Amino acid sequence: MSSVPACALADLADGAALRVVLDGRPVALVRFGDEVHAIDDTCSHAEVSLAEGEVDVDECALECWKHGSLFDLRTGAALTLPAVKPVAVHTATIAGDEVFVTLADDGRSSR
Repeated sequence: MSSVPACALADLADGAALRVVLDGRPVALVRFGDEVHAIDDTCSHAEVSLAEGEVDVDECALECWKHGSLFDLRTGAALTLPAVKPVAVHTATIAGDEVFVTLADDGRSSR
C-alpha cells in the first residue's frame, strides 16, 4: 500500500494525539519530537477513539480514555487491561512539513 498524506507536521503537538481518517480508516497520530507514530484510532476493547486519551510519554503509549487501557505506539500491543487485543500499527514518515502514513493491511504490521 502506498503512503497517503495525513496532516501537516505543525498540526501535531508534541506529546499529544490527533485523529485523522485515511482511506476511511480512523488513525491516531502521536508526535514525539521528530518522530510520529500511527495506530488505529479505535480501542480494541471499547471501540472508542484512542486519540481522545492521554499520551504516556515514558511508556510510548496511548491510553484509552474510557477504561484506561494502554496501547504501545510502536507495536500496537495492549499493555494493560481491560484490553487484551492489539491495534494495528501503521508506518508514519515525515517529508518536509507533511506527515504521510502507509496503512497496515492486516492490523498486525509493525513500524
